[in-house]
Amino acid sequence: MSAFTQRFGLDALRQRWLAARAEREAAVPIRDWTGADANGQPTRIAGFDQTLVWLVVGLLALGLVMVYSASIALPDSPKFARYASTFFLTRHALSIAIAAVTALVAVQVPIAVWEKWAPWLFVAALLLLAVVLVPHVGKGVNGARRWLPLGVMNFQPSELAKLAMAMYAASYMVRKMEVKERFFQAVWPMAVALAVIGLLLLAEPDMGAFIVIAVIALGILFLGGVNGRMFFLSFAVLIGAFALMIASSPWRRERILAFLNPWDPVYSQGKGYQLTHSLIAFGRGELTGQGLGASVEKLHYLPEAHTDFLMAVIGEELGFIGVAAVILAFFWLTRRIFVIGRQAVQLDRVFAGLMVQGIGIWMGGQTLINLGVNLGALPTKGLTLPLLSYGGSAILMSLVALAIVVRVDIENRQLMRGGRA
Repeated sequence: MSAFTQRFGLDALRQRWLAARAEREAAVPIRDWTGADANGQPTRIAGFDQTLVWLVVGLLALGLVMVYSASIALPDSPKFARYASTFFLTRHALSIAIAAVTALVAVQVPIAVWEKWAPWLFVAALLLLAVVLVPHVGKGVNGARRWLPLGVMNFQPSELAKLAMAMYAASYMVRKMEVKERFFQAVWPMAVALAVIGLLLLAEPDMGAFIVIAVIALGILFLGGVNGRMFFLSFAVLIGAFALMIASSPWRRERILAFLNPWDPVYSQGKGYQLTHSLIAFGRGELTGQGLGASVEKLHYLPEAHTDFLMAVIGEELGFIGVAAVILAFFWLTRRIFVIGRQAVQLDRVFAGLMVQGIGIWMGGQTLINLGVNLGALPTKGLTLPLLSYGGSAILMSLVALAIVVRVDIENRQLMRGGRA
């Protein structure tokens, strides 16, 4: 056999193949194994990041419990008198079920398909944001028109717009890679798209969603390699636009003043009411909390306890330990999303990498804003806590976005094994 392989040069061919394989494995961002078993053989990694998936499942389970705890007493209020004590629990569980099925479908779609349809998805998001403003079509709650009634849930187009912006900005940077050093050719079209989506969101009004979408767009521009001076100029223009909106809107200006001094008698029963009771809830929680279900602030003192201010209920019932655990979970989730995105870029999959990092900015940024609002570090924005707060469309789009992250991770691992995405 040895003479046969030497005669036909198969030994040399095998050596060259092994050397090429070693060089290819050294070039990829991670190895195809995590360690070695008892016999010294490499241990193959799973086809996807199971830790990320189980963390998301854990956050969804915690959110289900806390939404039930925060909403169980709402039927005692005349506003919710016709609802059962399990109404919000049932609706939230149904939203999670619908979102999980949709995510299972989304994870089957190749990233190449998402890249192809990214601009059209962005256009669809813009159209839905316009449709929601049409009288008798969009549903209004507390003076804001943000939802489209779909029977099983009220869909919020701004949640779709967050994912659409992450995809569109990543696609845009891939298409404009050769002109990213020229301001008007690289940044101006994206600025126009952001201005259009901003006008639609501010007409609802939904300034919180606009801030998240703007941060996603700027973050992807920065990660895509836009000139630093251009990036900071764009950032300064955006900050100036926000300052102008606040200065020209009396109710936004009053909200800022209430945030700066919520305990002032002028604001404590008005614009600062939610913040003061949120801070009271955190203060009552101390280190270990009052115990699951033992929150007092959720008993009609803290408005929107099951949506925007769910973290305050977590702080009161589970204490500093519970809040710290949630923060660490979101920190790990955001970091892991960025690692997957960086791996995609290293594998020359720029669209996938930038899109995933945009989703990471979305999850991490919105969590940070929600925490800041609950703790009094930021003005009230009306943003929910991803994966935890009550809200069907928010859960749906968050799980679809995370399913796309898992799909990118699956394709990354396939490429690192020498296969095709």
